[in-house]
Amino acid sequence: MTLRSAPQGTGIIAGGPMRAVFESLGVADVVTKSVGTSNPYNMIRATFEALGTQTSPKAVAQRRGKKIADLLGRGGADKGVAEAEALAIVE
Repeated sequence: MTLRSAPQGTGIIAGGPMRAVFESLGVADVVTKSVGTSNPYNMIRATFEALGTQTSPKAVAQRRGKKIADLLGRGGADKGVAEAEALAIVE
């Protein structure tokens, strides 16, 4: 299973039981892809496992030796906006 965050406004792009998990957790923007079984029990279990292995932007920035704003300033985004988003991140 692959799981990644999506740009704001994308919504939940997930199938079946994964959608129910994200809606109940209050996740607003996520993209997932289920690979393998479509058994609902296994899909839910894989969803929680994937959520448990996610890393925060702060941890990635520390590992790379960069600032969080540098990571969020990708794709030509405004530097001021990236810095504001970096300050808003709570680990």
